[in-house]
Amino acid sequence: MAHSLLDYYKAIDNASQKMLAAAQSENWDEVVHLEGACAVLIAQLRHKSRTDRLAPDEHKEKTRIMQRILRADAEIRCLAEPWLNDLEQLMDTKIH
Repeated sequence: MAHSLLDYYKAIDNASQKMLAAAQSENWDEVVHLEGACAVLIAQLRHKSRTDRLAPDEHKEKTRIMQRILRADAEIRCLAEPWLNDLEQLMDTKIH
């Protein structure tokens, strides 16, 4: 089955929402796993976008999806910041 560009945006949005849920429950292993899945989807989207274009009526939905993805990403970053600081302190302690 061929996927449309919009299908890829929707799949990335779905993965980003799952990443947010994992971050909210502090399941950082799952966040990293889903981040890898997102990277694959983004690569597939880039490849597909070389030959395919969104229909004019799909642009509005793409914008809505992208805004959701960006909001989820911002929330994940806020949730991850304390965890990353803890990790950095742990690494500094082990190195020194």
